[in-house]
Amino acid sequence: MKKVLVVFLVAFIIIQFFPIDKTNPAPTPGMDFLTIKNTPPEIAKLISTSCYDCHSNETKYPWYSNFAPSSWFLKNHISEGRKHLNFSTFATYEPKRQAHKLEECIEMVEKKEMPLESYYIGHQDAKLTDEQRKLLIDYFKKEKSETERKMAF
Repeated sequence: MKKVLVVFLVAFIIIQFFPIDKTNPAPTPGMDFLTIKNTPPEIAKLISTSCYDCHSNETKYPWYSNFAPSSWFLKNHISEGRKHLNFSTFATYEPKRQAHKLEECIEMVEKKEMPLESYYIGHQDAKLTDEQRKLLIDYFKKEKSETERKMAF
């Protein structure tokens, strides 16, 4: 048992020498969702607090991102989040894709699939009330409708 514990401890120490890259891509204000959609401050705060760490280039890495293997899980989660939706580059999406992403936002917030439950562990301020969820859903629906209206012309 003692040998197993020593091996585990040595392995834990060794994996700390493989840190994640915490560099965020350069900001592109003219491409950011909150900017291009002229999002009202109350809604912008909700989106920034509950979505931007995983779905933008403005990730704020928490203290536990300094320790493997949790850092690896976190980095993978952020990479996947950005791949599915990156609010920082929203303007680069074609209008049809923007509308689709907004539809996915509506669905994920309605089903309470986003933000993830695991995200609340270190980010209690990201937990959305039912009223806040409704605000976000209504806002995403409005923006989706406006995007689709512009596509029709």
